[in-house]
Order: sequence, then structure tokens, then C-alpha cells
Amino acid sequence: MHTPKIYYQIIYSLAACAISIILISFCSIDKENQGKAFIKNELLKSHKVFMELDAIAEMYQNNNAEIEDLRSATEKARLQFKRIEFYVAFYFPEYTKKHFNGAPLLRFEFGNSKSVVEPEGLQVLDELVFSEEALENRYVIFGLAKKMQSSYFMLFDRISNKNVEDDDLLEAMRLQLVRIYTLGLTGFDTPGSLNGIKESQYALEGLKSYIVNSIFEERNTKAYHNSISFFDAAIEYLETNTDFETFDRLEFLKKYLDPLYKNLRSFQIKKNKETASKYPSWNSNSESLFSKDFLNPYAFTELTEKEDSDVLKHLGEKLFYDTNISEDKSMSCATCHQPDKGFADGLPKSMSSINGQTVLRNAPTLLNAVYADRFFYDLRAYSLEQQAEHVIFNPAEFNTVYTDIIDKLNNDQEYKGAFKKLFGDNGIDRKNISKALASYVLSLQSFDSDFDKYIRGEINILPEDVKDGFNLFMGKANCATCHFAPTFSGLVPPFYNENETEILGVLDNENGSVTDVDNDRGRIENGIYKEEVWIYDKSFKTTTVRNVIYTAPYFHNGAYKTLESVVDFYNLGGGAGIGAEVVNQTLPSDPLNLTDQEKKDLIAFMKALSDNPAKINKNN
Repeated sequence: MHTPKIYYQIIYSLAACAISIILISFCSIDKENQGKAFIKNELLKSHKVFMELDAIAEMYQNNNAEIEDLRSATEKARLQFKRIEFYVAFYFPEYTKKHFNGAPLLRFEFGNSKSVVEPEGLQVLDELVFSEEALENRYVIFGLAKKMQSSYFMLFDRISNKNVEDDDLLEAMRLQLVRIYTLGLTGFDTPGSLNGIKESQYALEGLKSYIVNSIFEERNTKAYHNSISFFDAAIEYLETNTDFETFDRLEFLKKYLDPLYKNLRSFQIKKNKETASKYPSWNSNSESLFSKDFLNPYAFTELTEKEDSDVLKHLGEKLFYDTNISEDKSMSCATCHQPDKGFADGLPKSMSSINGQTVLRNAPTLLNAVYADRFFYDLRAYSLEQQAEHVIFNPAEFNTVYTDIIDKLNNDQEYKGAFKKLFGDNGIDRKNISKALASYVLSLQSFDSDFDKYIRGEINILPEDVKDGFNLFMGKANCATCHFAPTFSGLVPPFYNENETEILGVLDNENGSVTDVDNDRGRIENGIYKEEVWIYDKSFKTTTVRNVIYTAPYFHNGAYKTLESVVDFYNLGGGAGIGAEVVNQTLPSDPLNLTDQEKKDLIAFMKALSDNPAKINKNN
């Protein structure tokens, strides 16, 4: 027997009244600090809509609410959360990702034992509620809503009295602009409803409201009024361009979001805020999402900016091309990372130092390789320095040890003098060799393609097929939900401090049958005990699509020779989409239904992301 619907309506009404009373009291308490009052106001509103969602999910579970009611409550909760997300995610990023807005993917927790945990939060709810299987998942949906309401209550209790600092919130707002563009408008945040455009509008309205309700010393300045104008224009654009597939993300970036990102930076300049960000991977002093300095490379390496120099870089370059480092003097770093091939080698799998054999995987580009928190396809190295050591010790590659390398370098007077000049009495040792190599690899940066220059206003013309391809990449084709801008790799925005790996179901031959899924087990066999979990079986790092024009063949096994074959593979939904048996494929298996022209445009964009790597190497 079902509990009467009116019972839940009464319970919700009483809860809503209680929240409204609290809301009024909070707003009256804090009139002297309008910014803080605004934050509390929005937090309480979020609490209210999560309670409403919880009540309606319970009604739906008991067949006392329609799917339209549940979808409406889910959308309302998501929209309200977006208004305050900039604040919550800035101060409590891990809690937010875990309980409110993390990807709808299985994850593991490592404590006394390794356990796989079901995802929770708004993205999971969005995917379920807007699916055709909502009714059969009604108990799961109610459980998710209940858990989220409980999690938010705990969060609210922690942050409702937290001090609000304008300087911090300026960073939080600018990071929210990055989040809007890279996760909201791409559909990453709304895998079921694809409601990212409307959510982005609400997120911008939340940012604007905070500024309007805050006491900035610059309220009457040109910068302040410009920011309000930029907000209004961006919000209006989102209100009038609502179709996910046709939304012009390129126009929105150039005309609205990037200027707003730069304008908010002007407040920091006026406050003389040149200190490091709370999230050092992101450069808070950058003025565009596609600035050359948008990310801080030294946040990804043991080498510090103070230690680095052109002299160190050139020493690292000399080491990079020196075959004497390897045991039999047959290999250098450049053997597998050749500048004219995008610092890859053009082979499906790189040649081994053992005659007639190859190494396990394809050589990825080293251009922008520094921008990662983990290295290799299986993420087995935690720094550039560690990455180099894996190559040095590997019997199939350099097959040597540091003591032998140090002896060789000490017998070379040019090396000996260079290390002495840089490091004094420490001279040639393991740590300093690593610093030199890291300095050179760090210098191999590639954010100067025609596309980057167009975004930054350095050139005024970009081919139409490239523009169309970018909009496809960031929208309908779903590429940017794994290859995140601006690195177009698996480095996750907006904090850029974590690399994703994906299970794609790649075949061992691009023309193979569906039974021929590549047998490389990837991350599960990276030698890190806590990652020996089934959800990482055949999971590989998402590498950059920058400079793909030079770096064929593709994927970890080099089995796909052309960009056309890669795009076809994704268009069909990866391995599972073509009928292969793939456990826990993280790529959606639904076809993208791209037309032949859309495929061509997509490839045109990816090619436009390329610099001339040989020229980069020469200039360095």
C-alpha cells in the first residue's frame, strides 16, 4: 500500500518553511557583509532544493510522482548548485567531486583493503533520471538523492560560517569560468540531459550575483562595470542559443568568456595579487584559456622555476640526443622521440635495444608532456624524473644504471665542466642529470598553433572547417569530455592536477574482428599495488591530440594508422560499440552519428592544433 502523495507534500512543505526561516535569519544577520550573506543565501537555497529532490525521489520510488516531476526536481537542484559551485568546489574540491559532481564512473578507495565504489552525485543522477531506464532504477535514484541530501547537510554545517575572502573568490570565479567552458558546455557535467548550456547560464548568474552583492573597493571603476557588461552579454548569448549541437562554442569563447576571464584578472592586478594560486597547476596570472602560460609547468615536475635556466635546458638537450647514455651506446631519448615526428617515432611500437624486438607500447609525443601528474600510458611514473629513470633501467631500452652514466659523463670534459658550472661541487650526480633532462622536456611546449593564435587574437583568419571541427570536438562529437581544453589531453580541469585513464576497447588491428581487443592490460599492471583493481584493466592514459598530424600511428598499441580510422572508431562507440566484449568501457558505446563532412571537419581542427615540432626544437 502506497503512502498518500499528500503526506510527502506536507513533509516537504514543513521542511521548506524551516529552511526559509533559517534563510531569513541568515540574511538579516549579515547585512554588513553582502558577499558573505550572498554565499550563505545560496547555500541555504541549495539545501532547500536538495531536500525537495530527496522528497520527490522518494515519491517517485513509491509511484506517487511522475518522471517529469523527478526530472524537474533534478534540473532545479543542478541549476541551483551551479550558482554556488564556484565557492563549494574551490574550498572543498574532493568532497564536491565525490558527493556532488564527479564523473559517473566507478572508482576505488584504498584503505585497509581495495574496494570499488559506485559513483554518486548529480552527474550520476542526471544520467539515470534522463534515461529510458529511470523507472527500473527508481530505488537507486532515491538512494542517490538521499545520500546527496545527507552529504550536503554535512557540507553546509562545515562551510556556512566560513570566512569569505574576496581575493580567494576572484580565483574561484575565474576557475569557474574554466569549469563552465571545459566541463559545462562540453556536456561532461550533464551526460543524460545535455543541459550544459542552461547550467552554464546559471553558473554565470551566480558569479555575477556575487560580484553585485560584494563590497569591492573597485565597484565604481571601469573594470567593475565592464565585468557586469561581459556577464550580461554572456548570459544573454546562452539564453538565446540553447541547442547543444549547434551552439557556437568558438564564438562564445572569443567574444564572451575569454574577455570576461581577462577582465576578472584586472581586479587581481589592482589588488597587486601576484601570489601563487591555491591550485598551482593553473596560472592565476594568465589572461586567456589559451594563453601560453595558462598552466604552470613547474607544478608538474620536481624541478623548480628558480633552478631552471637556458643553460640547464641546453645541457638537458645534449643529454637527450646522446646515445652514450644507453648501455650499448645505441639509443638516446631522441631514438623514440624525434623532433620531425612530433617527438614520437612514427612506429606502432618503438624499437627495443634488443635486436628484432619492440617495447610494449607506442611512443607518445613529448610536446606538452610535462603537463601531467602521471606518466606513461599506464601512469606508472609520478614525475618527469621518474619517467626518465624507467627508461634508463628498462632492459628493453637503455638497460643501464646511474653509476655507469655518471662514470661516462665524468670522463667527458665538456659534460664535467658544464655540470660543475651549474651545480658546483655536486657536479654530475643522479639528481642533477634528472634536472637537466626535465628542463629540456619541460621546454618542449606547444601552444602556438594557428588555432591558439586565432583564439588569442594574434591572427584574424581561421578556415571554416577548422571552426566547425572545434565546435564538434567540444560538443556533438564528445571529444572534449576526455580530451580537455586547452591541453586536449586527459588532464582534468579546472584544477589540472589529475590525469584520467580510459577503457576504449581498442583492437589490436584497426581492421580486425570484434574478438581482437588488444590484450595489453594497461594500468592494472603498472606495478602500483593499490591500482591492481579490475576497473583499471585495459585502462590507458588519455594523451593529447595536439600535434597529431605528426604522431601517427595512434593509441597505445599504434594499431590505427590514420586519423580517419581513429575518428571512425570513436564514431561507432569504441570497442563495445562495434560489438566487442569490453569490461567496464568508460567511453560511451552509443554511436555519435557523425556525417562524413563532420568527420572531415573534426580532423581539420585536430590538424590545426599542430605546431612545427622541428622548428620548436631548433629554436630551443
